[in-house]
Amino acid sequence: MTSTPTPIRRKVLLASAAAGAAAFSTSARAAGRADADGPVRVVYHITQGDAQASRCLGNVRNHLSAEPTAKIVVVGNGAGIDFMLNGAVDGKGAEFAGLVGGLASQGVSFRVCNNTLTNRKIAKDRVLLDASIVPSGVSEAANLQYREGYAYICP
Repeated sequence: MTSTPTPIRRKVLLASAAAGAAAFSTSARAAGRADADGPVRVVYHITQGDAQASRCLGNVRNHLSAEPTAKIVVVGNGAGIDFMLNGAVDGKGAEFAGLVGGLASQGVSFRVCNNTLTNRKIAKDRVLLDASIVPSGVSEAANLQYREGYAYICP
Protein backbone atom coordinates (compact mmCIF):
# COMPACT_ATOMS: atom_id res chain seq x y z
CA MET A 1 0.00 0.00 0.00
CA THR A 2 1.41 3.39 -1.03
CA SER A 3 0.56 6.44 0.98
CA THR A 4 0.69 10.04 -0.09
CA PRO A 5 3.66 11.79 1.57
CA THR A 6 2.85 14.42 4.15
CA PRO A 7 4.00 17.98 3.42
CA ILE A 8 6.98 17.55 5.77
CA ARG A 9 7.92 14.19 4.30
CA ARG A 10 7.61 15.65 0.78
CA LYS A 11 10.09 18.43 1.74
CA VAL A 12 12.53 15.86 3.11
CA LEU A 13 12.26 13.79 -0.09
CA LEU A 14 12.79 16.86 -2.28
CA ALA A 15 15.76 17.99 -0.18
CA SER A 16 17.32 14.51 -0.44
CA ALA A 17 16.88 14.47 -4.20
CA ALA A 18 18.41 17.94 -4.52
CA ALA A 19 21.38 16.94 -2.35
CA GLY A 20 21.96 13.83 -4.47
CA ALA A 21 21.83 15.84 -7.69
CA ALA A 22 24.27 18.40 -6.28
CA ALA A 23 26.67 15.65 -5.19
CA PHE A 24 26.49 14.07 -8.65
CA SER A 25 27.09 17.42 -10.34
CA THR A 26 30.10 18.14 -8.10
CA SER A 27 31.63 14.70 -8.70
CA ALA A 28 31.03 15.01 -12.46
CA ARG A 29 32.82 18.36 -12.49
CA ALA A 30 35.67 16.91 -10.45
CA ALA A 31 36.02 14.16 -13.07
CA GLY A 32 36.21 16.79 -15.84
CA ARG A 33 32.61 16.56 -16.99
CA ALA A 34 29.95 19.25 -17.02
CA ASP A 35 32.46 22.07 -16.61
CA ALA A 36 30.38 25.05 -17.66
CA ASP A 37 33.29 27.45 -17.08
CA GLY A 38 35.85 25.84 -19.41
CA PRO A 39 35.93 25.08 -23.11
CA VAL A 40 33.89 22.19 -24.45
CA ARG A 41 36.08 19.11 -24.93
CA VAL A 42 35.19 16.67 -27.71
CA VAL A 43 36.77 13.52 -29.10
CA TYR A 44 35.80 12.65 -32.66
CA HIS A 45 36.41 8.92 -33.22
CA ILE A 46 37.06 7.74 -36.78
CA THR A 47 37.05 4.01 -37.58
CA GLN A 48 35.57 3.64 -41.07
CA GLY A 49 37.87 5.26 -43.59
CA ASP A 50 38.02 8.33 -45.80
CA ALA A 51 34.28 9.00 -46.27
CA GLN A 52 33.78 9.11 -42.51
CA ALA A 53 36.96 11.19 -42.15
CA SER A 54 35.65 13.74 -44.66
CA ARG A 55 32.38 14.05 -42.71
CA CYS A 56 34.33 14.33 -39.48
CA LEU A 57 36.65 17.08 -40.71
CA GLY A 58 33.65 19.04 -41.98
CA ASN A 59 32.02 18.64 -38.57
CA VAL A 60 35.21 19.78 -36.84
CA ARG A 61 35.41 22.87 -39.07
CA ASN A 62 31.77 23.70 -38.32
CA HIS A 63 32.30 23.03 -34.63
CA LEU A 64 35.24 25.43 -34.47
CA SER A 65 33.31 28.07 -36.42
CA ALA A 66 30.51 27.93 -33.86
CA GLU A 67 32.78 27.48 -30.85
CA PRO A 68 36.39 28.57 -31.47
CA THR A 69 37.53 27.72 -27.92
CA ALA A 70 36.48 24.06 -28.17
CA LYS A 71 39.22 21.58 -27.37
CA ILE A 72 38.97 18.89 -30.06
CA VAL A 73 40.84 15.61 -30.47
CA VAL A 74 40.39 13.38 -33.52
CA VAL A 75 41.32 9.75 -32.86
CA GLY A 76 41.62 7.20 -35.65
CA ASN A 77 41.95 3.44 -35.55
CA GLY A 78 41.38 0.72 -38.12
CA ALA A 79 40.47 2.24 -41.47
CA GLY A 80 40.04 5.53 -39.59
CA ILE A 81 43.77 6.24 -39.75
CA ASP A 82 43.97 6.28 -43.54
CA PHE A 83 43.30 10.02 -43.90
CA MET A 84 46.21 10.75 -41.54
CA LEU A 85 48.72 9.07 -43.82
CA ASN A 86 50.92 10.93 -46.30
CA GLY A 87 49.34 11.10 -49.76
CA ALA A 88 45.78 10.32 -48.63
CA VAL A 89 43.11 12.06 -50.72
CA ASP A 90 39.40 12.60 -50.22
CA GLY A 91 36.65 11.59 -52.67
CA LYS A 92 37.28 14.73 -54.72
CA GLY A 93 41.03 14.10 -55.02
CA ALA A 94 42.10 16.76 -52.49
CA GLU A 95 44.87 15.79 -50.08
CA PHE A 96 43.80 15.45 -46.47
CA ALA A 97 47.18 16.81 -45.28
CA GLY A 98 46.25 20.44 -45.96
CA LEU A 99 42.96 20.25 -44.09
CA VAL A 100 44.52 18.33 -41.18
CA GLY A 101 47.35 20.87 -41.00
CA GLY A 102 44.91 23.79 -41.03
CA LEU A 103 42.82 22.31 -38.23
CA ALA A 104 45.95 21.40 -36.26
CA SER A 105 47.02 25.06 -36.47
CA GLN A 106 43.69 25.90 -34.80
CA GLY A 107 44.49 23.57 -31.90
CA VAL A 108 42.87 20.34 -33.06
CA SER A 109 44.89 17.28 -32.02
CA PHE A 110 45.07 14.26 -34.36
CA ARG A 111 45.98 10.84 -32.94
CA VAL A 112 46.75 7.61 -34.82
CA CYS A 113 46.47 4.11 -33.34
CA ASN A 114 49.82 2.31 -33.18
CA ASN A 115 48.05 -1.07 -32.98
CA THR A 116 46.56 -0.36 -36.40
CA LEU A 117 49.94 0.68 -37.82
CA THR A 118 51.51 -2.52 -36.50
CA ASN A 119 48.69 -4.85 -37.61
CA ARG A 120 48.58 -3.34 -41.09
CA LYS A 121 52.39 -3.12 -41.34
CA ILE A 122 52.32 0.63 -42.03
CA ALA A 123 55.57 2.49 -41.35
CA LYS A 124 55.30 5.23 -38.74
CA ASP A 125 56.98 7.69 -41.09
CA ARG A 126 53.86 7.57 -43.29
CA VAL A 127 51.85 9.34 -40.57
CA LEU A 128 51.28 13.05 -41.20
CA LEU A 129 53.54 15.36 -39.20
CA ASP A 130 50.44 17.01 -37.69
CA ALA A 131 49.32 13.70 -36.15
CA SER A 132 50.76 11.87 -33.17
CA ILE A 133 50.84 8.13 -32.58
CA VAL A 134 49.15 6.67 -29.49
CA PRO A 135 49.41 3.04 -28.32
CA SER A 136 45.71 2.25 -28.87
CA GLY A 137 43.07 4.36 -30.60
CA VAL A 138 40.18 2.71 -28.78
CA SER A 139 41.89 3.16 -25.43
CA GLU A 140 42.70 6.79 -26.28
CA ALA A 141 39.07 7.56 -27.15
CA ALA A 142 37.83 5.82 -23.99
CA ASN A 143 40.33 7.58 -21.73
CA LEU A 144 39.52 10.99 -23.18
CA GLN A 145 35.82 10.35 -22.66
CA TYR A 146 35.89 8.73 -19.24
CA ARG A 147 38.97 10.12 -17.49
CA GLU A 148 39.17 13.57 -19.05
CA GLY A 149 35.48 14.30 -19.57
CA TYR A 150 35.49 14.67 -23.36
CA ALA A 151 32.16 14.33 -25.16
CA TYR A 152 32.28 11.45 -27.65
CA ILE A 153 31.23 11.89 -31.28
CA CYS A 154 31.45 9.22 -33.97
CA PRO A 155 30.36 10.95 -37.21
